[in-house]
Amino acid sequence: MFVRKVRTASGAVAVQVMRKDGRRDVLVEHIGSAHTDAELGVLLERARQVASGDQDVLDFEVPARAQRVADVADWRHGTLTLPAGVPKGVVVAPGRTAATSSRLLYDVIGGIYDWIGFDVVADAVFRDLVIARIVEPTSKMDSLRVLADLGAEPMSYKTIQRHLAKVNTGNYRDAIATKCFTHAVDRGALSLLLYDVTTLYFEAENEDDLRKVGYSKERRVDPQIVVGLLVDRTGFPLEIGCFEGNTAETTTLVPIITAFAQRHDLGDTPIVVAADAGMLSATNLAALDEAGLGFIVGSRSVKAPIDLASHFHWNGDVFTDGQIIDTVTPRHAKSIVNDTNKRAEPVWNADTHAGAWRAIWAYSAKRARRDQKTLHAQEERAKAIVSGERAAKSTRFVKTTAGGRALDEASLARAQSLVGLKGYVTNLGVEVMAASEVIAKYHDLWHVERSFRMSKTDLEARPMFHRTREAIEAHLTIVFTALAVAHCIQERSGLAIANVIKQLRPLRSATIVINGASQAFPPEVPAPQREILAALGIKVAY
Repeated sequence: MFVRKVRTASGAVAVQVMRKDGRRDVLVEHIGSAHTDAELGVLLERARQVASGDQDVLDFEVPARAQRVADVADWRHGTLTLPAGVPKGVVVAPGRTAATSSRLLYDVIGGIYDWIGFDVVADAVFRDLVIARIVEPTSKMDSLRVLADLGAEPMSYKTIQRHLAKVNTGNYRDAIATKCFTHAVDRGALSLLLYDVTTLYFEAENEDDLRKVGYSKERRVDPQIVVGLLVDRTGFPLEIGCFEGNTAETTTLVPIITAFAQRHDLGDTPIVVAADAGMLSATNLAALDEAGLGFIVGSRSVKAPIDLASHFHWNGDVFTDGQIIDTVTPRHAKSIVNDTNKRAEPVWNADTHAGAWRAIWAYSAKRARRDQKTLHAQEERAKAIVSGERAAKSTRFVKTTAGGRALDEASLARAQSLVGLKGYVTNLGVEVMAASEVIAKYHDLWHVERSFRMSKTDLEARPMFHRTREAIEAHLTIVFTALAVAHCIQERSGLAIANVIKQLRPLRSATIVINGASQAFPPEVPAPQREILAALGIKVAY
């Protein structure tokens, strides 16, 4: 048997294994068609193994004479014989794998980045830093390793520093936020905005103008910053803001919303903002109302006796599962807006209740059981402290008097009467939004909480080693962009971003040097991973 190379109609070189049958050449096996010298080398080696009867695994370790696609006669141009003077191939080294990379994953994330429109930022280094942040959150220095493993163009750390300096001066965040806004509008998800706040700490000993010690949800005493995140009803990020570490959370809402409205010139666009009870302040609610924005804010349980005064007067603390009470709540603590002489709850109206907001309270038997369990544990702890069985410390339902410590039975009884209740405050009238819809929209807040969890875990937003405001703002812009890309990948694939990375990263592309030529070969993509690519709408030659 012998190996034959023939030019095909497409211009490729077909490699075939032939055998002699008398005066005829009979085809034994068609090995494949090569378009490059490297592909030709691989096919020739495979053909030699078939011709010798060894059809096991392809062996790149056999040195051979280099052969070129251009050396094969091309009948389409009338060159049926080799041109005169063409040198014969010289012996080349055995084939070697020069490098491998997760280029498929890099191309997928980059494809989503471009699809959202973030390529409006004409900075390939910024794009690579966003991709690296999604794949493996790490330091800027170590991101060079991540990008190399992804098959990205090599760069130096000085290049990263130089491009990070452009993030703020080049207004990258404005461009990214504009594309996020357009994406949310196209999906029809802009009618409800969700807002939440978190803190990011630094492993630093001293404070500065931005990094300050303040209230920490993680009970830390390190310098920190306060970060506010505004997302649409699905959790897609729209705006991010950075504040000094000792900033009160309630004062961050209005600046973020105002910046968002001014950036996109919302005008009279009807928008509702939902936030948890931590944003419940008279200043915030008044500012949102004056800006023409609707709001839905969680209420604190201590306000229930005031808002539900009529219900408690006429019905006691008896509720039915799923019961919703639509009433009013005073804008200021000293105001009285609920008349207990009237059995019917007042129907809130912006004109007739200038000193009140609409309040909605819902009772859930499931929530009541959970609250009751918590109260029981707190009661037992309080009794143990009163009896001296546990060390004294700040504990609910323990009151200290001149005679010692005692169980605060009045506070306990008041808490027992409120189990199962959850309150909501809004400036949307009943004719605009039913009580059940107000509750449903508020419950969409888990989307922004999920986005924060993603940014602090999957994307590791904490900029622990940044020192200047410019560097911190640049870092948050990268995290903000990465959060948007990761959200799109999760939404379109139906899988968590960590799961997508776990499935696609092991699919390695290989750069092979053989037959004196170098070529990158894509990975074989199994069916489950092909489904992910199809769901993401990524068309790649894999």
